[in-house]
Parts: sequence; C-alpha cells; structure tokens
Amino acid sequence: MSPFAALRAFRASLPPRARLYVGGCSGEPLGLAEAFRKAPDLAAGLTFVGQWVPGLNQTDWASLNPHAEAETTFLSPALRRSFDAGRTRILPMTWYQSWDWLCHTPLDGAVLLVSPPDTDGNVSLGISPDFGPAVITRTDVPILALISPNMPAPRHSVKLHVSRFALAAEDSSPLVSVPTAPLAPGFREIGEHICNLVPDGAALQFGIGNVQQAALTALAGRRGMSIWSGIVSDPVLGMLDADPALPITTGVAVGTPALYQRLAEEPRVRFLPARETHNFARLATLRRFTAINSVLEVDLFGQANAEFIRGRQVSGTGGLTDFLRGARASPGGTGITALLSTASGGAVSRIVPRLAQNAVTVPRADMDVAITEHGLASLRGLDLDARADALIAIAAPAHRDTLASAWDEMRRGM
Repeated sequence: MSPFAALRAFRASLPPRARLYVGGCSGEPLGLAEAFRKAPDLAAGLTFVGQWVPGLNQTDWASLNPHAEAETTFLSPALRRSFDAGRTRILPMTWYQSWDWLCHTPLDGAVLLVSPPDTDGNVSLGISPDFGPAVITRTDVPILALISPNMPAPRHSVKLHVSRFALAAEDSSPLVSVPTAPLAPGFREIGEHICNLVPDGAALQFGIGNVQQAALTALAGRRGMSIWSGIVSDPVLGMLDADPALPITTGVAVGTPALYQRLAEEPRVRFLPARETHNFARLATLRRFTAINSVLEVDLFGQANAEFIRGRQVSGTGGLTDFLRGARASPGGTGITALLSTASGGAVSRIVPRLAQNAVTVPRADMDVAITEHGLASLRGLDLDARADALIAIAAPAHRDTLASAWDEMRRGM
C-alpha cells in the first residue's frame, strides 16, 4: 500500500476533528507530508501534535490545510506562517516535560516512521526513538506505520512488533538529512575554551550545530570520555574513530546518510527514548556530566535567552534546562552555555544589560559557565557584581564600557 492510500484509509478511521501525533527530527515522515500536499482535504480538521526541531524539520503541518492546526514546543522559521495565523500553538515546556505531555494529551491517532520488519516481525524506531515510545505505550492510540527502507535498525534501539499498528505502508522517501556546515568564525576559539573545561572521564552532552562541531573538533583525540546526549550529528564520527572505547547514548541522530549507516552498525551506540536521555534523576548519576549548549543572549544577571530575537520567538526551551540542571546535580558536572559575543557584524552585543521579560529561557540560578570567543565566565558562587564583571569580561571589547556603565546604572536602582 502506498503512503497516499494508507493515509486516506487511516484518515477515514479517525474523527472529523482529530489530534494526530507526527514524529520529528530524523523520524519525521516526509512521505506523509507529501501525501497531505497531494490531498490537502485530508488535513482538514486535524490538529498535528509533535516535537519538530528548528533547523531540522521544515514541514509546517498546520499550513497543509486552512482548517488544520498544530501543537508543539518549538517555534522554527518553518512554522512562522501558521504561528502568525494563530493555528500553531507553542507550549513552553522542556524536552523532558514534553514526554509527560505526550503521555496524557488527547490523541486520536499517530504516524511513526519505522524500519522494515525483521524475520520475527519486529520493526525499529531506528535512529530516532525520541518520543515514539510515549505514543506506542498508549493502547488508546491507533498508529499508522510508514515502513522506510532508509530507516536503519540499530542493535540498541526501540523495537516493537508490526501487530501494534492499525495500518502499515511502505515509504521510500529519504530521511531528514542535515549536512555539516563549515565552522563559523569565532567558534574555533569557543571550542578551545570548552575543551579546557572538559575534565578527563567526562560524560558529554551537546546541542546541534556550530557549538557541537566546535567542541568535538577541539576534543579530537581525547579518550576515556562518554557521550550522553539528546541528539548527535556527524561530528561524533571523528570521536568514534579516535577512541575505540567511546560509548554513545542518544535519543536521535540527525545528519548525513553516512552518519546513519555508521551508527546503525556501531555496537557502542544506544538509542533511548527522551524519557531516559533527558531524565534529571538519571543525569545526576553521571559523573562529570558536562552539558554544552548554545544560547542567543546572556544578560549581566546571568540569565540566558535561547528563544527570542528582537522580541520574536524563533525557537523553544528544548532540553537546555533539563541538561543544565542535570549537570549541576552531577558529581563534578558543569553546565556550559556558549554564544558568539556579537551579532550584525559586531554592531550588536549578545552580552546585554538585561533580557526582556519574555526572553528568559534559563534563570540565573541555573547558569553555570558562559563562554564566548573572548573567554569564559564561571558564575557558580559569584555575587551580583562579580557575575556582571565576569560577563562583561567575555563581551566584545568594543561593548564592554557600555555594559559597565549600564550595570552601574542598574546597580544604583536596586
């Protein structure tokens, strides 16, 4: 059965107004989106529910039909049109909190991308289990399986029998793929500062993009570490090659087909659901857990913004605070937030006097170490003035006097 025929049959089994879970990251069913584009009437009355990540997932599900809606926890440029129209609703949750939400929010159906079945009839969620298990365990939710020959079945990932599905179809659409881009200027220095903070034997977590690439490039050749991360991409291949004993635990792989193939065959890699990869209690047991993530702005109080640019929401909380709090609770752990010191060719400082009220993603009590290309500010245990001084010292030199004056003025008003 084709994805289009399966979608039409599955849609007919759902209520006229239905809530439909659709996977994200590399488990996003691109064939499903294409089928909806061919028959947009099938999306009428649907509320799409899922976790779609900026920079990775490009489908605006609520825009597939004027009478469709969506709920998610991230806002990306791809969703801007339906968000501005009031048809995509953003829920302010961390990645771990989203697991509980998906376990309890009303759902009438779900679509999951899976590997071809093995000889026992088991399929795998492959390189993107993520939130799929939260839906699988809900016996009240019928599931359409899109069986993809491109989805590998790693040795250590989430598997289930094909009998769990209400309907299945084959879908040969390619997986979401994100090539590695050249490292942006300034991130090489950021990577070196991160490298100097990472202790021997650390368990590493990192977001995707320039910060991950910078950190792993700087750490190339280091051995005796482990990776425990919500997401990994192509830069981890270099670490796997450099350390034959490196273990990787992750929820999702997003990168190139070469990454997918290698991780599917690699016995040192485990794919776990988000309930485990982002679990605070589990993170707290990891020795020297070092969380490395990016933010957009940091103010002189030590608060960080990872969601807003000039007042417009462009992202979400994701796993940022999950991992920062896990690192703080870990024996010998460190939570690192990294950012370039300026934007707009140096004209705008990303170390700012004070964040806008609606732009605080990370409260000051959760901030540990902030890093720019100019150095690092270790904020743990510092009072207000010492925190401000440390952050001004890692701002771009051209903006430091202005920041110091702004702090003096704010300090007098406290």
